[in-house]
Amino acid sequence: MHGLQHAGVTEAEKLTQIRSEIGKLGVDALVLSDSHAVAWTFNIRGADVAHTPLPLSYALVPKDGRPTVFIDHRKLSNLTRDHLEQSADVREPDAMAPTLMALAKSGGSIALDNATAADALSRLIAGAGGKPVRGSDPIALLKAVKNATEIKGTQTAHRRDAVALARFLAWVDREAPSGKLTEIDAVEALETFRRDTGALKDVSFPTISGTGPNGAIVHYRVTRKSNRRIAPGDLLLIDSGAQYEDGTTDVTRTMAVGEPTDEMRDRFTRVLRGHIAIARAVFPDGTTGAQLDTLARQYLWTAGVDFEHGTGHGVGSYLSVHEGPARISKLGTAPLKRGMILSNEPGYYKTDGFGIRIENLELVVAADIKGAEKPMNAFETLTLAPIDRRLIDVTMLSKDELDWLNAYHARVRAEVRPALDEATKAWLDQATAELTP
Repeated sequence: MHGLQHAGVTEAEKLTQIRSEIGKLGVDALVLSDSHAVAWTFNIRGADVAHTPLPLSYALVPKDGRPTVFIDHRKLSNLTRDHLEQSADVREPDAMAPTLMALAKSGGSIALDNATAADALSRLIAGAGGKPVRGSDPIALLKAVKNATEIKGTQTAHRRDAVALARFLAWVDREAPSGKLTEIDAVEALETFRRDTGALKDVSFPTISGTGPNGAIVHYRVTRKSNRRIAPGDLLLIDSGAQYEDGTTDVTRTMAVGEPTDEMRDRFTRVLRGHIAIARAVFPDGTTGAQLDTLARQYLWTAGVDFEHGTGHGVGSYLSVHEGPARISKLGTAPLKRGMILSNEPGYYKTDGFGIRIENLELVVAADIKGAEKPMNAFETLTLAPIDRRLIDVTMLSKDELDWLNAYHARVRAEVRPALDEATKAWLDQATAELTP
């Protein structure tokens, strides 16, 4: 179960929203073929998928009458089954096909998600005399727009996560210069600091811990064979996240170990400027991620370089750390709506050299602009972790960019410092100290 204190909206209210969407589609029923949609609709969570609290399941929601959830009964506690049966019939997964056929035999039209519904379902419905209607799952957008309770929860989760991150970053600064730490040591330490919060359910994905040339591999996963020592002169890229019941986190920091080169500082500062451009963006309601993506790349482009991944992805609420339909990328066509949470993670990767990425999560909020002639939106940064000042060439920053950075670090210090031990407080004070031109 995912309690109302975390979900914020009851299953009955969500089903009312879904039936409204079914009405707009002009169909008799909607198949929920994505387990994320089932988990969100019925306020349940599970453990069938690594790092994502999902119960593998399907559902059928008719425009009238009770929905049916198809799930392996052996996975349900009595409490969860009772919870589900308050709003739906609960049947075994093998009952889905005959249930669809029975509805199809009456000539019913049934909506299916293009992305997750097998073509066999379309053939089954059509073969039984029904009408399969394929398109986008309307629940994806409903789920992506977080309600007030989910927003408050993720803000709490990020503050909790920030304490673990500060302790970890301080530990790396203290231990890495010795040359004894490895990439795996960093992964294990960060998970330990998160576990020490007492609220960690799982990491939200396998931690990316890459130093030196390994950091230049965008989706690097350290193994015992590839495990590299963190040496002075290296950059350490750590991309990680946590699953807490009140929110999902995802954050990347790049740290200098010893003295960085001028090239490292130049590239890091260009990535930082792109990150700040996204964080400070103000845009009309309905703007797509593709329209914003260039902001993150502009300073890299002027140096003849780029990064070969999207700038940002949607993030769930104690669900998948990668959630559609919105994203900030060249292919991001879904409008960004208030309440959505997206990552902001430009980077730079020098093959066989080093990797840089700076990632915060951002909440889409209303922008308060005096005299605005249309609704405008902006981002509120959720992640609270220092950005390595040693890697910043301050002469490359505009006054507005420097003001943003100093204000961000002041906020990190104010919100995180009270929960830290004295040694980590001292480290944080230094790591977030104001930068001057």
